[in-house]
Amino acid sequence: MAQISTQPIAATGTDNGRNYTTALASLAVLYFMMGFITCLNDSLVPFFKKGFTLSYSESSLVQFYFFLTYGIMSIPAGKIVERVGYKKGMVYGFAVAAAGAFLFIPASILHLYPVFLAALFVLAIGIVLLQVAANPYITVLGPAETASSRFSLIQGVGSIGTTVAPLFGAYFILSRLQEEADPSAAVRYPYVGIGLLLVLIAVGVSLLKLPSIRSTEGTTQEAAGGGAFAFRQLRFGVGAIFCYVGAEVAIGTFLTNYIADRLHITESAANSYVSFYWGGMLVGRLAGAWALKTLKPSSVLTSAAIASISLILLSVFTSGAVSSWAMIAVGFCNSVMFAIIFSLSVEGLGRYTTQASGYLSTAIAGGAIISYGQGWLIDHYSWAAAFMLPLACYAYILFFGLNGYKRKPTIDL
Repeated sequence: MAQISTQPIAATGTDNGRNYTTALASLAVLYFMMGFITCLNDSLVPFFKKGFTLSYSESSLVQFYFFLTYGIMSIPAGKIVERVGYKKGMVYGFAVAAAGAFLFIPASILHLYPVFLAALFVLAIGIVLLQVAANPYITVLGPAETASSRFSLIQGVGSIGTTVAPLFGAYFILSRLQEEADPSAAVRYPYVGIGLLLVLIAVGVSLLKLPSIRSTEGTTQEAAGGGAFAFRQLRFGVGAIFCYVGAEVAIGTFLTNYIADRLHITESAANSYVSFYWGGMLVGRLAGAWALKTLKPSSVLTSAAIASISLILLSVFTSGAVSSWAMIAVGFCNSVMFAIIFSLSVEGLGRYTTQASGYLSTAIAGGAIISYGQGWLIDHYSWAAAFMLPLACYAYILFFGLNGYKRKPTIDL
């Protein structure tokens, strides 16, 4: 079982069940909205591809600019959270995300793809703030030895949002692509509604009394003269997060078009299948929250990576329903990967945990690079060639689960 050293980071205030329950409940709402907004991009990709007559690589710019924000803003967001605290960091995150959602109004009126991308970039800045504030907060709100389990449970709630988003997108966005005289109008009102909801959540979180976290001296691992990045498990963990998010996002981004081609159905009908991809993550995360209390996280990660590689190979070398459902099943394998990678990466970092969270959040930019690369491969080669890119990502995750997570020998400080 992974042991996350949280001794140098402590929750202050009243340490009772009610306090932690309220905090974890607010984080569950936060993860629901992050999951919903992020996975709604999977509906925007085919929507913009058809509405603006784009290539696969051009339509993947939706994910590119959204996840590029993590590479640009995670470190500054970490400094903001260190200055204002986790609670205010979350409030600011919801507020900025709401501003990005409201920018869909001028974008839809002008019907300009670059303006939509700019709106998504602002929306993503808010999501980055939320992610940087939430991830380390989860690890310290409870016993260190169950951090992976707790993380998986909260992400499981977030997966409800990722499961609902494709259904929402299929009904409110993709189905109206042909009905609207102005195609951009189909996204205007859904995102206005999202913006209003984000404002309400920001106000609600600001009124909650949440336990605060303070940093103390010391660490349980080697002297890290170079800061958090001096830790071996973090260096490899950054690469593992890059690969995990890249593979997860790339598959989700093009799954609608992939299934439409495999089953010879419309994009609107195919988009409904994407909910099973994210639904598999929901089931896996809830099961993982229980299983990770007893199973060794690195072994679970290794098994999930092997299964993902096998399912991708099965999918690209078959056709029809078998091909479609094999790729959908990768979602179940993805379910606990982020929680395990993050937990193993920050194990023993102590007072460097917040800094490490910024590095790990920066690596989420893999969603931008890998998804764009896969779009380019689809345009120039084939589906089979394109899916070798996420397969390579899972191969790296397999290495991390076998060896990359291991720490150097520790010394007492």
